[in-house]
Amino acid sequence: MTLMRWIARLPVAAAHLAARFATSLSPRPPAVTDEVWAEDHLTSAELGLWRRLPNPDRRHSIAVARRFATRRPAAPRAEVAGALLHDVGKVECHLGTFGRVVATLVGPRTARFRAYHDHEAIGAELLAAAGSDPVTVQLVAGAGPAFTTLASVDHA
Repeated sequence: MTLMRWIARLPVAAAHLAARFATSLSPRPPAVTDEVWAEDHLTSAELGLWRRLPNPDRRHSIAVARRFATRRPAAPRAEVAGALLHDVGKVECHLGTFGRVVATLVGPRTARFRAYHDHEAIGAELLAAAGSDPVTVQLVAGAGPAFTTLASVDHA
């Protein structure tokens, strides 16, 4: 990415991060209807991984996956699962909201901050080990034909 393009994206990225921070402060779980919707799109092994996410991450994953499904109404279950699980690798960084803010600002300077920054690869490894569909693994890793849609709805 060129420097000018990176600079042009700063306001959008800052707004996304500020909104994400604000919604991360509430510990409330997702609505029951949202939990049921997520469960309908995950295998039992994927559901086990998804439930390891803290409540703010689960609420975020549902919001992203619902926007994804709206943009790709014919998306197969494996793609919707990938949207739901796009941040599942963050379970390995063991950082709370404020730790994630610091990791975002200072970069991958420690093992935990590195895990936070590498959450896509870590999530893909967790899902591959859980026997997820290769389409799900690929999407979580940041690749595949549906990734552009996922990236756009993740930062909406």
